[in-house]
Amino acid sequence: MKAAILCVGTELLFGQTVNTNATYISRQLQLLGFDVLYHHVVGDNPSRLERLIEICFEDCDLVITTGGLGPTEDDLTKEVIAKALGDELVYDEASLASMKKYFVETHRKMTENNLKQALFPSRGKVFKNAVGTAPGFVSEKDGKYIIALPGPPREMMTMFDNEVMPYLSERENAVLYYKIVRTYGIGESILETVLMPLIHGQTDPTIATYAKEGECSIRVTSKRETIDESKSAVEEMMVKIREIIGEHIYSEDDEEMAEVLVRELRERKLQLSSAESCTGGLFAGKITDVPGASNVYRRGYVTYSIESKVEDLGVDQAIIDKYSVVSSEVAKEMAIKALEKSGSDLAVSVTGIAGPSDEGDVPAGRIFMGMSWRDIDGRVKTTFKLMDSGRHDRRKNREYAVLAMIDMVRKNIQNCSKK
Repeated sequence: MKAAILCVGTELLFGQTVNTNATYISRQLQLLGFDVLYHHVVGDNPSRLERLIEICFEDCDLVITTGGLGPTEDDLTKEVIAKALGDELVYDEASLASMKKYFVETHRKMTENNLKQALFPSRGKVFKNAVGTAPGFVSEKDGKYIIALPGPPREMMTMFDNEVMPYLSERENAVLYYKIVRTYGIGESILETVLMPLIHGQTDPTIATYAKEGECSIRVTSKRETIDESKSAVEEMMVKIREIIGEHIYSEDDEEMAEVLVRELRERKLQLSSAESCTGGLFAGKITDVPGASNVYRRGYVTYSIESKVEDLGVDQAIIDKYSVVSSEVAKEMAIKALEKSGSDLAVSVTGIAGPSDEGDVPAGRIFMGMSWRDIDGRVKTTFKLMDSGRHDRRKNREYAVLAMIDMVRKNIQNCSKK
């Protein structure tokens, strides 16, 4: 079944309210196996709303609206839907009684204009609003369905989960299943090129690639009669994808790389520390954003100046003088000192020029990451990674450096052992 989502509200057009409803509904519909063709936003204008409903029904079997179900004069979604379907509005006694009870229980006066919230198309089915006063409904005409939901996200999501999902589940004979695969270290154009033998001529499952800041995602989707059939089809495709780009995959469950690293550290009972210069604590922030990071993240040192690297971390000034502060040698020394001072099992460091300007003969975007750890015999080992981005974008250079640090730790974690 093909669907369109139509969000009503002038505040959405003005940017005063972020339209999170469309995103939520799209995700839920895809889980049910519906194909979402359109997202529309329209102001509180009856004629434009009616026209959009007509347009949506040209291609779609289902239209879902949000907003315009309240008590005020500009809440006209029900009136427009009834007109578009050639129906009339009538009072639903159960909704009216429920609304009156709500106002009594919340010790509020129910004004006359609230009565319109109990009006619905005569051929419609009412959906209860468990957390508000405006119920929703579904109406059908000539095999086409339109569902009207309240605008406030909390009310909309509760109604969708409790009322709409069961209703729609009975009307879709296919079940969709998908995986979001996260990759690092391969650009979108190359990713699509190497996967082209799988993408070309695809029907089911389907493969789509998406670029994200510093990484790429792959969505593998199948829609079959049963969930088991859909899952099996996706897994068969995943076997082929792993054979081609397995080294770049870090999650098959749409996880952030920091989440994956924290989980792997926890599973191995390892503790991590960091020493940051040009990222100024962004790495520590990214790791500690993950719930449970306190079990694996021991200490973070922000040593932005040369003096702090020497005085606070203990980096040898002679190394800085010989190789410069932006060098693999200093990055490795920072990691070693962070390992020693923190008493952790492994440590990661970063030093470089974030930009936007070059500094002397060191270009913006040249950033060194270091890592230090203890092997099974207790010996301290080190490695480094160079990011020469060529960018003068300070934000991107810093954020991409953090991703590179996480990736470096993730790929070397198997070499680490408890101290």
